[in-house]
Amino acid sequence: MRVFVAGATGVLGRRLLPLLREAGHEVVGMTRTQDKTRMLEEAGAEPVVCDAFDRDGLRDAVVAARPEVVVHELTDIPDAIDPRKFAEQFETTDRLRSEGTRNLVDAAVAAGARRIVAQSIGFAYEPGGQRAKSEDESLYLDAPEPWHRSVHAIHDLEQAVTGTRGIDGVVLRYGFFYGTDTAYAFDGSIGQLVRKRRMPIVGRGTGVYSFIHIEDAARATVLALDRGAPGVYNVVDDEPALVGEWLPLYAEALRAKPPRRVPVFLARLVAGAYGVYVMTALPGASNAKAKAELGFEPRYPSWRQGFGEALG
Repeated sequence: MRVFVAGATGVLGRRLLPLLREAGHEVVGMTRTQDKTRMLEEAGAEPVVCDAFDRDGLRDAVVAARPEVVVHELTDIPDAIDPRKFAEQFETTDRLRSEGTRNLVDAAVAAGARRIVAQSIGFAYEPGGQRAKSEDESLYLDAPEPWHRSVHAIHDLEQAVTGTRGIDGVVLRYGFFYGTDTAYAFDGSIGQLVRKRRMPIVGRGTGVYSFIHIEDAARATVLALDRGAPGVYNVVDDEPALVGEWLPLYAEALRAKPPRRVPVFLARLVAGAYGVYVMTALPGASNAKAKAELGFEPRYPSWRQGFGEALG
């Protein structure tokens, strides 16, 4: 197939391009900057320089590419996230997920594409209830700020992708990425915080994280090009994990000292409400639907194995 990848030079896009080429697809990769076109060419993709906020330019670029499938990996997530500056740091990503997605979907329709596969997140579910949320569970639309705007941007993305007539829209709700070039790599922002003992367990560490190795995320994306009915799929590993359980083992894999423990009130002063939420109330996600309908089987079924191999 001819595949147009928006966000082709991001952490996931860079893993995705070689897999698409290995599968025999013709790939057009989009980037915002001219200096990244060589990276795309070396990965076997035809480069296109375009801004997702340039509605007309994006439409022209996608129409010229003549894709059967459009893959949406557009984000602008900073290398290091400061929970106290979350709203500021995620302003562009939220805009990409709302306005940028609408532009890309309209461009795909104009180009005659039959399918869109779009990146979402598997940690925006409403807290409470099941430890591992299925896709029919509600998003946390009444979340407090700064999380409120970001969850609504995710909702906008998913509605645009799955609700546009004439397009088979597939949304992949990825878990937390780990592996090379991610925040959880040895030299990534989370890895550095843990090695410096600056990422403590808050309270009892009851937040639940669902992880996915970046290579598994890319493989699931390739599967979604021509498998599964339109809709939403969680792309996570088999084992949602409590913060109090995974963080010490992650530190051990980094050969770092064990994380400290701090009370909730102190964490709220330092990291704000969002920092406390992800450590104490975040829900995980279930991959049962992706396994059944996409044929997804993660190479790293558990972060326990994955952390060791990724950081060994």
